[in-house]
Amino acid sequence: MKKIFKVFTYLLGAVVLLLVCGLALLQLGFPKVDPSEELTIEYTPDRIERGAYLANHVAVCMDCHSKRDFSEFSGPPSPGTLGAGGDRFDQSMGLPGVFYAKNITPFGISDYTDGELFRLITTGVTRDGKAMFPLMPYPYYGKMDREDIYDIIAYIRSIPSIETEIPDSEADFPVNLILRTMPKNAELVKKPDPSDQVAYGKYLVNASACIECHTQLTPQGVIDPELAFSGGRSFPFPDGSVVTSSNITPDVDTGIGKWTAEAFVQRFKQYADSAYVNPKIAPGEFNSLMPWVMYSGMKENDLKAIYAYLMSLPAKKNEVVKFTASN
Repeated sequence: MKKIFKVFTYLLGAVVLLLVCGLALLQLGFPKVDPSEELTIEYTPDRIERGAYLANHVAVCMDCHSKRDFSEFSGPPSPGTLGAGGDRFDQSMGLPGVFYAKNITPFGISDYTDGELFRLITTGVTRDGKAMFPLMPYPYYGKMDREDIYDIIAYIRSIPSIETEIPDSEADFPVNLILRTMPKNAELVKKPDPSDQVAYGKYLVNASACIECHTQLTPQGVIDPELAFSGGRSFPFPDGSVVTSSNITPDVDTGIGKWTAEAFVQRFKQYADSAYVNPKIAPGEFNSLMPWVMYSGMKENDLKAIYAYLMSLPAKKNEVVKFTASN
């Protein structure tokens, strides 16, 4: 009996030792990304203007990093909250933890160098080495043109500073451990010439992270590449109603296969029309997480490029029920 107990004790000790070593490896060896660059960006008017366009109408950084007003259709940013952060994303949305959008006005990023901000945006690693949950779409920003990221940094440095205190995000176990292994070095690309509509549209679709919302997840909680852009990912509202993303592949029955380029562009630009008044939405009424009002500021040629790229994709049949009201 003593021998059995001794063997059990040794085995338990070995398991504990392995766990301690594993945790130490995670803490000391990850995330595995290069140190921040020594970088100084010139904040020219052209950079700030381009960055404003990207942050508000393409990558829509301000969609998450402002307070969205869901008493209006598509939840446009509330006035006076641009970049202030504070929105909460938690388990009620199917997420493995509680995550907060950070303050990206000068108040929130003043401690960051340009190089640290660049690494944060493109790899998801903070200045103190913490890994961000990829609710922040850094895997896509890490595949953008370096100059576009510079422009976004120049823009957020220029917006009015808003003082807010944002709680720290907390991932649930074991995601809090796995999280450290997710970041990787950016795979930056050169922005295609806009004359190549399909290639340029692909670049914009990546920058907008369209695939994230318009693709269902695998049981492991990652994007299913077999279902890319075919819609069907559901997002609950606090009142219990559910909105489900549309199929944006060129399937003629369930996607956008019958749409013309003009119809596609108009679907966005209608929200930018001077005669358009964004309607008030009561709890339980149809609403959308798609930031239509923000995307409506996208240039027509950019929208046409996105359309050209989407129409080049394989058609995938998937009938979607867009909205289910709460019971």
